[in-house]
Amino acid sequence: MSILFKGRVQGAQIAQISAAQRIVMFFVSHVRQALGSLGELWRSRTSSFMTIGVLGLSITLPSTLYVMVKNAEQVSSGWEQASQISLFLKEDASKSDVDQLLKRIQLWPEVDTIEFISADKALDEFKQLSGFGDAITYLDENPLPNVVLVTPTSRHAGPTAARLLLEKLKGEREVDIGKLDIEWLERLHGLLNVVKELVTVIALLLFLAVVLIIGNTIRLNILSKKDEILVMKLVGATDAFIQRPFMYTGFWYGFLGGVLAWFAVTILLWWMSSSIKTVSALYQKNFDITGLNFSTFMLMLAVSIFLGLSGSLLSVRRHVREIEPK
Repeated sequence: MSILFKGRVQGAQIAQISAAQRIVMFFVSHVRQALGSLGELWRSRTSSFMTIGVLGLSITLPSTLYVMVKNAEQVSSGWEQASQISLFLKEDASKSDVDQLLKRIQLWPEVDTIEFISADKALDEFKQLSGFGDAITYLDENPLPNVVLVTPTSRHAGPTAARLLLEKLKGEREVDIGKLDIEWLERLHGLLNVVKELVTVIALLLFLAVVLIIGNTIRLNILSKKDEILVMKLVGATDAFIQRPFMYTGFWYGFLGGVLAWFAVTILLWWMSSSIKTVSALYQKNFDITGLNFSTFMLMLAVSIFLGLSGSLLSVRRHVREIEPK
């Protein structure tokens, strides 16, 4: 021991740090490093904004497609009619038989609503809509049968479930013919599934590109501070302590990129709203874009922060560990 420090050990008092103080110091250290990494981004505004812009715009496209697919439910508000089953009853079915059929079907768990259209009512509607009212009056008897319109529940409105319900209804003794536009219903569901898969593939490719770009940016940042990291390791800094500011840099990239993506999606949907209203007016439908709520914003922000942290972790774990004093 050096003469300079001789006798100081005996007289020195070792400071005791409580658990509460350790927790406070831990959070203070994290806050200091988080603000320090944010300051680093501000000092290199141009390159930081470019990275944030890449991340934000990469999230904008899948987010916009996600919102549009979600809003497609409004455009297809009449899709449940595609799974509506028409039951043409037998001519010899009496009124009591029809009433019993309606009561039985209404109790089925697969059925949401039923509507009975009598032959006389159907004939009157045909007279009004067809324009052959005078000619129809010369008919000796009503050629139209009694019809029951069965609307399945949302759970049984899919093509497979609707087909099974149709076969079950055709087994009733009062039913002569059952009709369901299965092909149109399958096309609707098939188109929606293709769009969802396309959105998923595009999102995964863009997210992978974002992770690689942020990882490369953090790698360059680490290499530019190689000498500083060497000095920190010489004085005893751990890898976790050195890695933390770079991880917070990835966090800020993700957070600011998510906010930018939110504004970009809002502007895009606002820009498209006039065209969408024009198309919906041609089909005599009122369609307002929804989905830009708080939950969607939090989802975009969470995905963006996850991508930023993933890109940081990809570089930090490897490159900081490789920098060792010799």
